[in-house]
Amino acid sequence: MFAEITYATRPGSERPNEDLVIAGPSWIVVLDGATAAAGVDSGCAHDVAWLVGRLGGALARRLAADDGAPLAAVLEAAIEAAGAAHSGTCDLGNPDSPSATVAMVRCGGRGWLEYLVLGDSAVALSLVDGGVRVVSDDRLDRLPGGRPYSLELVRRMRNAPGGFWVAGARPEAARESLVGEMDATGVRGAGVFTDGVTRLAEWYGWSWEAVLGLLAGEGPAAVIAAVRGLEAERGPVRGKRHDDATAAWGCLTRR
Repeated sequence: MFAEITYATRPGSERPNEDLVIAGPSWIVVLDGATAAAGVDSGCAHDVAWLVGRLGGALARRLAADDGAPLAAVLEAAIEAAGAAHSGTCDLGNPDSPSATVAMVRCGGRGWLEYLVLGDSAVALSLVDGGVRVVSDDRLDRLPGGRPYSLELVRRMRNAPGGFWVAGARPEAARESLVGEMDATGVRGAGVFTDGVTRLAEWYGWSWEAVLGLLAGEGPAAVIAAVRGLEAERGPVRGKRHDDATAAWGCLTRR
């Protein structure tokens, strides 16, 4: 169980925040909705925030049931439930239909900390011995031809073998998640982030030890403030200047 869970989330623009945090005594989930490119027909009557909300609700119900199902199976069932909520009104075969990245951690009943990452969100574990274990999915960064990617390339490689995987209309995408577990006695705490926060390490050269030190010491809002400060000072490496940014911190119970 976590002794304490804290989080902060901040929109990147005047648009509604498409990130979402859900948590329970033993689990944390962060979702990051993929903003559709201008002019792209998603084939869906719903926006990204709608999909993120349905997916988050389905995940919360399954994680709260605490039945020990593997995290990938929990996510697969949640994607299926979110798909059913479209009620036949949308073209879920359209590769541009709404989607989201997922990062989650759970303290299992066997004394293990489990984690899952799908898409470009991340989990970073602060270890008792002072180290850090980072779980991140870099498949979006390894598409053929290198950046900048065309819309057609991203469309073709989304949820496709050899491409990258996100939670959208295909439940089987959950089976492509990065999953693992470790003895919880070796973990001091778990940070869960959207890519609006991982910019600190991936763009601006912060060590993950520094990110988790700030997260544990001053809290999630301070981490997001650090990102915003660097974005204002140095600008983005690519893409939008500011992204929706979410950070969560789960401090583990010590007995």
